[in-house]
Amino acid sequence: MIGISALSKTTENLLRTGECVLNLPSVNEVAAVNRLALTTGSKPVPEGKLAKGYRFEPDKFDIAGLSAVDSEIVVAPRVLECPVQMEAQLVATHPIAEESSTQRGKIVSIELKVVRVYLEESIQMKDNPDRVDPDKWRPLIMNFQQFYGLGEQVHPSILAQVPEQLYQSSDWKAARELSVE
Repeated sequence: MIGISALSKTTENLLRTGECVLNLPSVNEVAAVNRLALTTGSKPVPEGKLAKGYRFEPDKFDIAGLSAVDSEIVVAPRVLECPVQMEAQLVATHPIAEESSTQRGKIVSIELKVVRVYLEESIQMKDNPDRVDPDKWRPLIMNFQQFYGLGEQVHPSILAQVPEQLYQSSDWKAARELSVE
């Protein structure tokens, strides 16, 4: 599930194509992410975004200094530099705040089905490449319009002792296969 502006170019593209790639940057990609701030793929730039200082940018990969790589299942490209990349397909959309005359139609919750996951080898657990090592993965987090990473672990979790296979859903094998049927 993702929550997103119903009025963004990203949402428009996702609803039009029925698919997307979720690229999860680490703290190492903060400069690239910041270069994308105040850019939009919408032309003309919507009035609300103009007031915030947005500008039209047709090639976000170039402006961010990132590399596009082909996806295996969906058409949208992945971002090579992001340590986690997830190809996903649209399942359903759910409007948010429909009871509010000022918010109606502005926010949508989108249900996605992840169909392929790519993990950079450097963040995988040594003995289990299907798991991310939380001591190696430092996701970039936006917290009240500011960039943050993670601090040190505050306490071990007993849930981490559960074997990964027990968390895998029935469609896990299909998402791991290299060929698309």
